[in-house]
Amino acid sequence: MPVSSLAEQPPHSTPLHNLKPHPNRSTDGWKAQLTLDFTDRGDKTVVGHKTQLGPLAIQRPLYPEGDVCHTYLLHPPGGVVGGDELLIQATTHSGAHALVTTPGATKFYRSEGKIAQQKQILTAKSGSCLEWLPQENIFFPTGQVRVDTEIHIEKDALFMGWELHCFGRPALNECFEAGKVWGKTQVFSQGKRILTENVQLIGGDKSILNSGLQGFPMMGSLFITARTDNDLEMVQDLLQDFAFNRELVIGATQLDDLIVVRALGQWTEPLLEAFTLIWQQFRQQWFGYVPEPPRIWAT
Repeated sequence: MPVSSLAEQPPHSTPLHNLKPHPNRSTDGWKAQLTLDFTDRGDKTVVGHKTQLGPLAIQRPLYPEGDVCHTYLLHPPGGVVGGDELLIQATTHSGAHALVTTPGATKFYRSEGKIAQQKQILTAKSGSCLEWLPQENIFFPTGQVRVDTEIHIEKDALFMGWELHCFGRPALNECFEAGKVWGKTQVFSQGKRILTENVQLIGGDKSILNSGLQGFPMMGSLFITARTDNDLEMVQDLLQDFAFNRELVIGATQLDDLIVVRALGQWTEPLLEAFTLIWQQFRQQWFGYVPEPPRIWAT
Protein backbone atom coordinates (compact mmCIF):
# COMPACT_ATOMS: atom_id res chain seq x y z
CA MET A 1 0.00 0.00 0.00
CA PRO A 2 1.38 3.46 -0.84
CA VAL A 3 2.45 5.57 2.12
CA SER A 4 0.39 8.73 2.49
CA SER A 5 2.04 11.89 3.78
CA LEU A 6 -1.33 12.77 5.24
CA ALA A 7 -1.59 9.52 7.14
CA GLU A 8 1.77 10.12 8.80
CA GLN A 9 0.61 13.32 10.51
CA PRO A 10 0.07 12.89 14.28
CA PRO A 11 -3.17 13.99 15.96
CA HIS A 12 -3.55 17.80 16.14
CA SER A 13 -0.79 18.03 13.55
CA THR A 14 1.02 21.07 12.34
CA PRO A 15 0.60 21.98 8.64
CA LEU A 16 1.57 19.39 6.04
CA HIS A 17 5.13 19.48 4.84
CA ASN A 18 5.61 21.79 1.86
CA LEU A 19 2.06 23.06 2.30
CA LYS A 20 1.97 26.48 0.66
CA PRO A 21 -0.73 28.58 -0.96
CA HIS A 22 -0.74 28.08 -4.74
CA PRO A 23 -1.92 30.95 -6.96
CA ASN A 24 -2.63 28.38 -9.64
CA ARG A 25 -2.86 24.61 -9.73
CA SER A 26 0.59 23.15 -10.25
CA THR A 27 1.47 19.90 -11.96
CA ASP A 28 1.61 18.35 -8.48
CA GLY A 29 -1.93 19.45 -7.57
CA TRP A 30 -3.37 21.72 -4.92
CA LYS A 31 -1.95 21.68 -1.38
CA ALA A 32 -4.67 23.07 0.86
CA GLN A 33 -5.38 23.32 4.56
CA LEU A 34 -8.23 24.74 6.63
CA THR A 35 -8.19 24.95 10.43
CA LEU A 36 -11.30 26.05 12.33
CA ASP A 37 -11.61 26.68 16.07
CA PHE A 38 -15.15 27.22 17.36
CA THR A 39 -15.59 29.13 20.62
CA ASP A 40 -18.50 30.17 22.82
CA ARG A 41 -19.01 33.95 22.64
CA GLY A 42 -21.69 33.88 25.32
CA ASP A 43 -24.71 34.41 23.10
CA LYS A 44 -23.65 32.01 20.31
CA THR A 45 -20.82 29.91 18.94
CA VAL A 46 -18.45 31.68 16.57
CA VAL A 47 -15.40 30.81 14.50
CA GLY A 48 -12.88 32.10 17.00
CA HIS A 49 -9.84 31.27 14.90
CA LYS A 50 -9.31 30.28 11.29
CA THR A 51 -6.23 29.55 9.23
CA GLN A 52 -6.47 28.91 5.52
CA LEU A 53 -3.95 27.87 2.91
CA GLY A 54 -4.82 27.05 -0.67
CA PRO A 55 -8.33 26.48 -2.05
CA LEU A 56 -10.29 25.60 1.08
CA ALA A 57 -12.67 28.09 2.65
CA ILE A 58 -15.96 28.51 4.51
CA GLN A 59 -19.04 30.57 3.85
CA ARG A 60 -20.13 33.13 6.39
CA PRO A 61 -21.53 31.08 9.33
CA LEU A 62 -25.30 30.76 9.56
CA TYR A 63 -27.50 30.58 12.68
CA PRO A 64 -30.82 28.93 11.77
CA GLU A 65 -31.03 27.51 15.31
CA GLY A 66 -30.04 30.66 17.15
CA ASP A 67 -26.76 29.88 18.91
CA VAL A 68 -25.51 26.84 16.95
CA CYS A 69 -22.87 27.78 14.37
CA HIS A 70 -23.66 26.21 10.98
CA THR A 71 -20.57 26.25 8.77
CA TYR A 72 -20.33 25.26 5.10
CA LEU A 73 -16.99 24.02 3.81
CA LEU A 74 -16.06 25.19 0.32
CA HIS A 75 -13.57 23.78 -2.17
CA PRO A 76 -13.59 26.31 -5.04
CA PRO A 77 -11.88 24.05 -7.65
CA GLY A 78 -15.05 21.95 -7.60
CA GLY A 79 -13.40 18.55 -7.23
CA VAL A 80 -10.32 16.70 -6.06
CA VAL A 81 -7.86 15.26 -8.58
CA GLY A 82 -4.68 13.21 -8.45
CA GLY A 83 -1.91 15.11 -6.70
CA ASP A 84 -4.23 17.20 -4.51
CA GLU A 85 -3.64 17.09 -0.74
CA LEU A 86 -6.35 18.52 1.52
CA LEU A 87 -6.25 18.77 5.30
CA ILE A 88 -9.25 19.96 7.34
CA GLN A 89 -9.08 20.45 11.11
CA ALA A 90 -12.13 21.45 13.16
CA THR A 91 -12.18 21.89 16.95
CA THR A 92 -14.99 22.91 19.28
CA HIS A 93 -13.93 24.42 22.60
CA SER A 94 -15.80 24.39 25.91
CA GLY A 95 -19.35 25.68 25.56
CA ALA A 96 -19.25 25.76 21.75
CA HIS A 97 -21.70 23.95 19.47
CA ALA A 98 -20.89 23.77 15.76
CA LEU A 99 -22.37 21.93 12.79
CA VAL A 100 -20.07 21.54 9.80
CA THR A 101 -21.38 20.40 6.42
CA THR A 102 -20.78 20.89 2.70
CA PRO A 103 -22.99 22.51 0.03
CA GLY A 104 -22.69 19.45 -2.20
CA ALA A 105 -20.95 16.14 -2.75
CA THR A 106 -17.15 16.03 -2.81
CA LYS A 107 -16.05 14.59 -6.14
CA PHE A 108 -12.80 12.69 -6.50
CA TYR A 109 -12.10 12.63 -10.22
CA ARG A 110 -10.38 10.17 -12.53
CA SER A 111 -6.62 9.82 -12.21
CA GLU A 112 -3.81 8.68 -14.47
CA GLY A 113 -1.90 7.39 -11.46
CA LYS A 114 -1.44 10.29 -9.05
CA ILE A 115 -3.00 9.98 -5.61
CA ALA A 116 -5.61 12.43 -4.30
CA GLN A 117 -5.49 12.72 -0.51
CA GLN A 118 -7.87 14.20 2.01
CA LYS A 119 -7.66 14.08 5.80
CA GLN A 120 -9.98 15.37 8.52
CA ILE A 121 -8.97 15.85 12.16
CA LEU A 122 -12.05 16.54 14.28
CA THR A 123 -11.86 17.40 17.98
CA ALA A 124 -14.65 17.95 20.49
CA LYS A 125 -13.17 19.50 23.64
CA SER A 126 -14.71 18.92 27.06
CA GLY A 127 -18.09 20.63 27.41
CA SER A 128 -18.56 21.19 23.66
CA CYS A 129 -20.55 19.65 20.82
CA LEU A 130 -19.25 19.03 17.30
CA GLU A 131 -21.41 17.76 14.44
CA TRP A 132 -19.59 16.71 11.26
CA LEU A 133 -22.24 16.14 8.59
CA PRO A 134 -20.75 16.51 5.10
CA GLN A 135 -22.55 15.35 2.00
CA GLU A 136 -21.24 12.26 0.25
CA ASN A 137 -17.87 11.59 -1.35
CA ILE A 138 -18.17 10.41 -4.96
CA PHE A 139 -15.24 8.39 -6.27
CA PHE A 140 -15.02 8.38 -10.07
CA PRO A 141 -13.71 5.25 -11.83
CA THR A 142 -9.89 5.08 -12.17
CA GLY A 143 -9.48 7.47 -9.24
CA GLN A 144 -6.60 6.89 -6.82
CA VAL A 145 -7.79 8.27 -3.50
CA ARG A 146 -6.73 8.13 0.13
CA VAL A 147 -9.19 9.44 2.75
CA ASP A 148 -8.34 9.48 6.46
CA THR A 149 -10.33 10.74 9.44
CA GLU A 150 -9.35 11.20 13.08
CA ILE A 151 -12.02 11.95 15.68
CA HIS A 152 -10.98 13.04 19.20
CA ILE A 153 -13.70 13.22 21.85
CA GLU A 154 -12.81 14.54 25.29
CA LYS A 155 -14.64 13.82 28.54
CA ASP A 156 -18.13 15.41 28.73
CA ALA A 157 -18.03 16.31 25.04
CA LEU A 158 -20.64 15.41 22.44
CA PHE A 159 -19.83 14.30 18.92
CA MET A 160 -21.98 13.17 16.04
CA GLY A 161 -20.57 12.70 12.57
CA TRP A 162 -20.86 10.65 9.43
CA GLU A 163 -18.97 9.57 6.35
CA LEU A 164 -20.79 8.72 3.13
CA HIS A 165 -18.91 7.10 0.24
CA CYS A 166 -20.26 6.48 -3.26
CA PHE A 167 -18.14 4.27 -5.53
CA GLY A 168 -18.79 5.22 -9.13
CA ARG A 169 -21.88 7.06 -10.35
CA PRO A 170 -24.87 4.73 -10.00
CA ALA A 171 -27.27 7.29 -11.51
CA LEU A 172 -25.33 6.89 -14.78
CA ASN A 173 -24.94 3.12 -14.35
CA GLU A 174 -21.22 3.73 -13.97
CA CYS A 175 -19.48 1.35 -11.57
CA PHE A 176 -16.11 1.70 -9.90
CA GLU A 177 -14.56 -0.78 -12.31
CA ALA A 178 -11.01 0.58 -11.99
CA GLY A 179 -9.00 2.61 -9.50
CA LYS A 180 -8.41 2.40 -5.77
CA VAL A 181 -9.82 4.00 -2.62
CA TRP A 182 -8.19 3.40 0.73
CA GLY A 183 -7.69 4.97 4.14
CA LYS A 184 -8.86 4.66 7.72
CA THR A 185 -11.08 6.28 10.30
CA GLN A 186 -9.94 6.38 13.92
CA VAL A 187 -11.96 7.45 16.95
CA PHE A 188 -10.29 8.42 20.22
CA SER A 189 -12.31 8.82 23.42
CA GLN A 190 -10.52 10.61 26.27
CA GLY A 191 -7.23 9.85 24.54
CA LYS A 192 -7.95 6.14 24.12
CA ARG A 193 -8.36 4.76 20.63
CA ILE A 194 -11.60 2.81 20.62
CA LEU A 195 -12.16 2.30 16.90
CA THR A 196 -10.14 1.89 13.73
CA GLU A 197 -11.98 1.25 10.48
CA ASN A 198 -10.00 0.56 7.33
CA VAL A 199 -11.27 1.04 3.82
CA GLN A 200 -9.58 -0.57 0.84
CA LEU A 201 -11.50 -0.91 -2.39
CA ILE A 202 -9.84 -1.90 -5.63
CA GLY A 203 -11.93 -1.21 -8.69
CA GLY A 204 -13.12 -4.34 -10.42
CA ASP A 205 -12.36 -6.61 -7.43
CA LYS A 206 -15.49 -8.75 -7.42
CA SER A 207 -14.80 -10.23 -3.99
CA ILE A 208 -14.91 -6.79 -2.37
CA LEU A 209 -17.80 -5.51 -4.45
CA ASN A 210 -19.95 -8.59 -3.93
CA SER A 211 -18.96 -9.66 -0.42
CA GLY A 212 -17.92 -6.44 1.29
CA LEU A 213 -20.37 -4.07 -0.39
CA GLN A 214 -22.92 -6.80 -1.19
CA GLY A 215 -23.42 -5.24 -4.61
CA PHE A 216 -24.28 -1.80 -3.23
CA PRO A 217 -22.41 1.24 -4.61
CA MET A 218 -22.68 3.27 -1.37
CA MET A 219 -21.49 2.82 2.18
CA GLY A 220 -21.80 5.04 5.21
CA SER A 221 -20.80 5.20 8.87
CA LEU A 222 -22.33 7.33 11.60
CA PHE A 223 -20.51 7.90 14.90
CA ILE A 224 -22.36 9.13 18.00
CA THR A 225 -21.38 9.80 21.60
CA ALA A 226 -23.42 7.51 23.87
CA ARG A 227 -24.58 9.14 27.11
CA THR A 228 -27.11 6.66 28.49
CA ASP A 229 -27.48 2.89 28.65
CA ASN A 230 -30.56 3.15 26.40
CA ASP A 231 -28.95 5.00 23.48
CA LEU A 232 -28.16 1.90 21.42
CA GLU A 233 -31.67 0.55 21.95
CA MET A 234 -33.10 3.86 20.77
CA VAL A 235 -31.05 3.68 17.56
CA GLN A 236 -32.07 0.09 16.92
CA ASP A 237 -35.73 1.03 17.37
CA LEU A 238 -35.34 3.83 14.82
CA LEU A 239 -33.75 1.44 12.34
CA GLN A 240 -36.89 -0.69 12.36
CA ASP A 241 -38.42 1.94 10.06
CA PHE A 242 -35.92 0.84 7.39
CA ALA A 243 -36.12 -2.92 7.94
CA PHE A 244 -38.07 -3.52 4.71
CA ASN A 245 -36.23 -1.00 2.54
CA ARG A 246 -34.53 -3.05 -0.18
CA GLU A 247 -32.31 -0.12 -1.11
CA LEU A 248 -30.67 -0.03 2.32
CA VAL A 249 -28.90 -2.43 4.70
CA ILE A 250 -28.24 -0.85 8.08
CA GLY A 251 -27.25 -1.84 11.61
CA ALA A 252 -25.80 -0.40 14.83
CA THR A 253 -23.24 -1.47 17.42
CA GLN A 254 -21.68 0.11 20.51
CA LEU A 255 -18.02 0.32 21.51
CA ASP A 256 -17.49 1.78 24.98
CA ASP A 257 -19.18 5.19 24.84
CA LEU A 258 -19.44 5.28 21.05
CA ILE A 259 -22.36 4.13 18.91
CA VAL A 260 -21.49 3.19 15.33
CA VAL A 261 -24.16 2.89 12.66
CA ARG A 262 -23.06 1.26 9.41
CA ALA A 263 -25.07 1.21 6.20
CA LEU A 264 -24.97 0.07 2.58
CA GLY A 265 -27.25 1.71 0.05
CA GLN A 266 -28.20 2.02 -3.60
CA TRP A 267 -28.66 5.79 -3.49
CA THR A 268 -27.76 8.73 -1.29
CA GLU A 269 -31.34 9.58 -0.34
CA PRO A 270 -32.36 6.54 1.76
CA LEU A 271 -28.99 6.44 3.51
CA LEU A 272 -29.11 10.15 4.32
CA GLU A 273 -32.74 9.81 5.43
CA ALA A 274 -31.80 7.14 7.98
CA PHE A 275 -28.81 9.05 9.31
CA THR A 276 -30.77 12.30 9.51
CA LEU A 277 -33.54 10.64 11.53
CA ILE A 278 -30.97 9.36 14.05
CA TRP A 279 -29.28 12.78 14.16
CA GLN A 280 -32.59 14.51 14.90
CA GLN A 281 -33.50 12.02 17.65
CA PHE A 282 -30.19 12.50 19.44
CA ARG A 283 -30.46 16.25 19.11
CA GLN A 284 -33.85 16.07 20.80
CA GLN A 285 -32.41 13.94 23.57
CA TRP A 286 -29.36 16.14 24.05
CA PHE A 287 -30.91 19.61 23.71
CA GLY A 288 -34.67 19.15 23.93
CA TYR A 289 -35.71 20.00 20.36
CA VAL A 290 -35.75 18.45 16.88
CA PRO A 291 -33.65 20.46 14.40
CA GLU A 292 -34.51 20.99 10.76
CA PRO A 293 -31.93 19.63 8.30
CA PRO A 294 -29.68 22.35 6.83
CA ARG A 295 -31.42 23.90 3.83
CA ILE A 296 -28.34 23.40 1.68
CA TRP A 297 -29.03 19.65 1.65
CA ALA A 298 -32.23 20.27 -0.35
CA THR A 299 -30.60 22.36 -3.10
